Amino acid sequence: MIRLFKHYVPHAVLLLGLFDLVLLLVAGESAWQMRAGQLMTDAGPISDRVGSLSAFAVIVLVGMIAVGVYGSEAVRSMRYAVARLLVAVSLAVLLLSFVDFLFPSLDFWRSTLAYAMGLSIILLIGNRIVIGGLLGTSAFRRRVLVLGAGHRANRLRKLGNKPGVGFALVGYIAMSDAEAVVEEAIARSAIKDLTRFVENLDVSEVVLALEERRNALPLKDLLRIKTTGVHVNDFSSFVERETGRVDLDTVNPSWLIFSDGFSSGRMLSSAAKRIFDIAASTLLCILALPLIALFSIIVKLDSPGPAFFRQTRVGLFGETFEVIKLRSMRTDAEKAGEAKWAQTNDPRVTRIGKFIRKTRIDELPQVWSVLKGQMSFVGPRPERPQFVNELEHELPYYAERHMVKPGITGWAQINYPYGASIEDSRHKLEYDLYYAKNYTPFLDLLILLQTVRVILWGEGAR
Repeated sequence: MIRLFKHYVPHAVLLLGLFDLVLLLVAGESAWQMRAGQLMTDAGPISDRVGSLSAFAVIVLVGMIAVGVYGSEAVRSMRYAVARLLVAVSLAVLLLSFVDFLFPSLDFWRSTLAYAMGLSIILLIGNRIVIGGLLGTSAFRRRVLVLGAGHRANRLRKLGNKPGVGFALVGYIAMSDAEAVVEEAIARSAIKDLTRFVENLDVSEVVLALEERRNALPLKDLLRIKTTGVHVNDFSSFVERETGRVDLDTVNPSWLIFSDGFSSGRMLSSAAKRIFDIAASTLLCILALPLIALFSIIVKLDSPGPAFFRQTRVGLFGETFEVIKLRSMRTDAEKAGEAKWAQTNDPRVTRIGKFIRKTRIDELPQVWSVLKGQMSFVGPRPERPQFVNELEHELPYYAERHMVKPGITGWAQINYPYGASIEDSRHKLEYDLYYAKNYTPFLDLLILLQTVRVILWGEGAR
C-alpha cells in the first residue's frame, strides 16, 4: 500500500485510478478530434483546451470515487464495476453541467460531451478487463511472511484469504514451542538462517504476530531482516493499514502512544476544516431549506406529532449538545423514557420516516449544529449519553473517540453498516479510532465523496 496523507491506498487502486485518469484525458481529446473532423474544421492545438480536458477528467474521476468504483467489490467484480461506472458517468454529466454554469469560460464543448462519455465508458471498461485483471494477480501483491503460529497468525490467514487483499502470505514460522493454531507453520528451530530464508522466499514484508512478546522478541533476527531492506511490521499496525481500522483485540496504550498518529500538527488542518464547515453549512442551509420545509409538512401530515425533534448527544471532549432532526419515529417511540437501539424494520419508524432515514433527509437539520460549531460534516457519529455511559464501561478506548468533533458522516458510516448493539458499536469504534488517529483533510474529502455511495445505495440505513 501507498500512504497518502497518513491514509493507506492499495497499489492496485492507485494504479487503476492513474490509468483511468489518463484514459479520460484520451477520451476527451478523441471526442474533440472526432467532432472537429465531422465539422470539417481544425481542432487547434491541444494547449487551448488543457483546462477543459483536465476539468472533464477530474470531474468524472471524482464521480467514480463517489459512487464506489474503486471499492474492493468493484475492483474484483466486472459486473459490479460496470454498473458503478454507468452511474458515475451519469453523475459526472450533472456535475459538468453545473461547473459549466459556474465557469462559462471553460468550454466543455457540449456537442462533443456524448462522444466523450461514450468513449470513456468503453476505455474504462477495457482498462478493468486488461489492467484490473493483471493487478488482481499474485504478481502485484506484496509477499508477507508471518512470525507466529497462534491465534493472531490465524487471523492474518483469514484476512489474507479474503478476495481483493493487496498481499499474499507466503509462510508462517512458529517462534515458540506452544501448540500451533496454524498447522502448516514451520518451526523456528528448523530454519538455520532466518534472513536467508526470507531472501529465498522473496519476502517484501515480515509481520510479527506473537501471542506473547515479553522476553520473546527475536530482536537479532528482526534487525538482520530489517537491514536487508525488508519491511518489518507488528500485528496491530499491519491490521490497521490493511483494514482501515484499529484492532481493539490487540492494541494497548503503549501502541497508541508510540505509533504514528494523533499528530499535534493538525492545528492548520482543524482551522481549514472549520472554514469548510462554515462555508458548506451556510450554503447547504440555504439550498436545503425548501427540502426541509417540504418534508416537515409531509412528516406532520403522515403521523401526529411535531415535524422536528431534539435529542441530547455527546460531542467534543464529552460535552453534551442538542441535535435537531426531522422526526422519523412515532412520538411514543420511547414512552417508557428508556433509550433504545434502532432495529431492522423498526416498528417505531413511520411510513415517511423509512424514506427520509434511507435517503438521510432526516439528517439535514443537523447542518445547523455544524454551523454553530457543535458538529462537523465529518467525524464520529455523536451518541446519546445513556449509550455512551454503557459503552465506556464495555469498550476500551471509547472515550478517545470524543477527542475529535462529531460529524454527520464519518469513516465508520461509510465502512460499516448501521450498528444497533454493543458488538456493532465495538466495530464502529475501531473505525472511529482510525479516523481520530489518522485525520487529514484528504481523509475528510474521501469520506465526503464516499458518502454519496452510501446515500445512493442506501447502505447502512435503518
